[in-house]
Amino acid sequence: MNTKELYLKTIFCCIACDGDIANEEVELIRNMASTSNTFDDLEVEELLNEWIAEINENGARFLQSYLSDLGEAKLSNQEQLMIADLAIQSIEADNRIEYSEVKFFKKIRSRLSIGDEAILKEHPDKEDLLLPDIQTNDKLDWDTDTHFAKISLKEIKKFD
Repeated sequence: MNTKELYLKTIFCCIACDGDIANEEVELIRNMASTSNTFDDLEVEELLNEWIAEINENGARFLQSYLSDLGEAKLSNQEQLMIADLAIQSIEADNRIEYSEVKFFKKIRSRLSIGDEAILKEHPDKEDLLLPDIQTNDKLDWDTDTHFAKISLKEIKKFD
């Protein structure tokens, strides 16, 4: 998996980890795909829908697989900061921060080697995301009844 794909998968996992993909979260991806080169050379919609099928089938194992990929990735400090930034943007996109999202961010954070200071320099008001209030073991809580619809970046769909 290349770094740009890892960036997109970070966003996807962060928007899906609470069991709901909000329209605002899809809009975040749409805006990034159209206004920056973050996802150049990627078939964004195709990848998202592939991941939806995988997460619908595998649930928490899909999220765990992402965390494993992240832990094995050889990322520069700047790339790790980008992962943290994309995760934070994704978590905040729907203006509703769920504990499952905070917990997932902490799991992401535990796989990055950069210091908290670097993240706080970019996001000084996000100290609560870095506080060690939970264990970051690999077990993920996941509602097995959670299923997502396909994502279209051309129009906003209402998700179940």
